[in-house]
Amino acid sequence: MKKLLFSTLSLVMVFFAGGCGDSDLVDSAESKGAEQITIKIAWWGEKPRHDYTLEVIELFEEKYPTINVEPIYSNWDDYWKRLAPMAAGNQLPDIIQMDLLYLKTYTKNSLLEDLTPYINQEVIQTESISEGILSGGRIDENLYGFPLGLNAPAIIVDPNLLSSSGDSKPNAKWTWNNFEEIALQVQKDKGIYGTNGMKSPDVFFSYYLRTKGVNLYNKTGTGIGYDDDQLFIDYFNMQIRLLDEGAFPRADVTEQIKGIEDELLVKQQSAMQWVYSNQYIGFLQASNRQLELLPPPGPGQEVGLSVKPSMLFSMSKSSKHKEAAAQFINFFINDIEANKVIKGERGVPISTKVVEKLEKDLSPTQKKVFDYVNEVKNTNKKVDKADPLGSNEVVKLLQDVSEQILFKKITPTEGAQRFRTEANKILLNNN
Repeated sequence: MKKLLFSTLSLVMVFFAGGCGDSDLVDSAESKGAEQITIKIAWWGEKPRHDYTLEVIELFEEKYPTINVEPIYSNWDDYWKRLAPMAAGNQLPDIIQMDLLYLKTYTKNSLLEDLTPYINQEVIQTESISEGILSGGRIDENLYGFPLGLNAPAIIVDPNLLSSSGDSKPNAKWTWNNFEEIALQVQKDKGIYGTNGMKSPDVFFSYYLRTKGVNLYNKTGTGIGYDDDQLFIDYFNMQIRLLDEGAFPRADVTEQIKGIEDELLVKQQSAMQWVYSNQYIGFLQASNRQLELLPPPGPGQEVGLSVKPSMLFSMSKSSKHKEAAAQFINFFINDIEANKVIKGERGVPISTKVVEKLEKDLSPTQKKVFDYVNEVKNTNKKVDKADPLGSNEVVKLLQDVSEQILFKKITPTEGAQRFRTEANKILLNNN
């Protein structure tokens, strides 16, 4: 980066620039004396993530002065739209921030490099990282995504926006009925939404299913993982009840949310927000007021809640500078000063050494996130792995069905039938 400030135009140019070649491993910059090389790294996120990632890049460049790092960043939706043509043209950045939803798709098309050799050569240090955590980025025996941190589903609550009346209060052992009662009471007494729109139905519906002892996908990834459509119907009927009472936003309201600054909780238009735990810090910064972090409703949190790689770094097979890219991944994961800047925003660090060094310097709010994820990890040892091929299409389908239900174009029963039929067809055709 070398202090480079990117305008909107230059960001777009970077995305569509060339700079990729064959898949041969290229020697590190150190082995070539003073020769300057450039690697590109792409990620999605909000402004706080962009800001500190640029700081981390500067720290890396100070340590590796012959490696220049060009940043590429945007929000979630634009990120994947921009990445797709680059993948089609075999012109991906050297390092790609990856999500479990897309990991199998990119590996199926031979776009990603196996990181195992760089671990074996100790370019990427893993002695303080458990194999269980690394398994979150494995496809078969190959490591195509290096986890950047751990997170878990959660709910952020603004205690000052809760109703003072009513018997129920959010707590670690609350039920779905408690959640609904609290949301309704907030709307009645405060005249705002009780909860946000649960914009990622795959995340929260998956959690709901797990609390009922089933999963969104079956074990082979060839179909959905539950047999009783009443689970789908009950989940969306709850949202319809909240919607009818004004405690849940309409889909056209949530469609206007383009960034964290637009979120209903940040604008004090909702008392509760469904999130992943690593988002808590960003919401605190954006709202600049006291917020609480709680597990989603149960019962069944002990099986419904599990940790997952919040996101991963993948290396493109077309990268000309793979060893330099591996050095950056290692720096991001293991460097103490870098992680003091990151502060767990991409999830609780996966290195026990890093966690030990950071814990004594954590603010109370940062410690709250670390403690939450550790409690989930200690309760449920499972680490989420890559979603099956076709899952990105299934998620789009679920989002579409969810919107049609909330716009009352179809009933939850009709939605359940459509989702089952089309999701099974997608998964069967892709696997």
